[in-house]
Amino acid sequence: MTHEPKDESDLGLGLLADMPKTHAESVLKLADAMWRTALWPVLAVVVAGITVATLFAGVEGTLGALVGAAVAVASSLATLWLMRKTAAMNVMLVMAAALGGFMAKMLILLVVMLLLRDVTVFHTESLAYTMLAVVLTWAAMDAVAFRRTKIPTLIINSDDQ
Repeated sequence: MTHEPKDESDLGLGLLADMPKTHAESVLKLADAMWRTALWPVLAVVVAGITVATLFAGVEGTLGALVGAAVAVASSLATLWLMRKTAAMNVMLVMAAALGGFMAKMLILLVVMLLLRDVTVFHTESLAYTMLAVVLTWAAMDAVAFRRTKIPTLIINSDDQ
């Protein structure tokens, strides 16, 4: 008894059934995996940051940690949004957008810290440490998601540019 492949990518084992067929599918699959992988660890870090800031700096610490977490989460969500918006573009443009987005994200985080460093309503160290912890956690979870996600290194498709 022989098994006939359903298409050229399925060699009877079903190993390639869920593999992306285009670069856009690959980017979208990775963005989904990054969201799912980062969500709960980042939420835990946000709660921990707010808790520690409240214990050490009171209400000002809570406010600082909330602002830091909000800015860090917003910047990380902007990365996922950028991935989704550029997924269907030329591969070189996607890479340029990713690099440009990363540089813009770091500049925005720096500007936020510079603008808010002298605000007395909240504890700036709580803001800074919570923001740093959230950004680093999200980046680490992005790396974990990339490592775990089954996407091909090279996609050769005549329709994909």
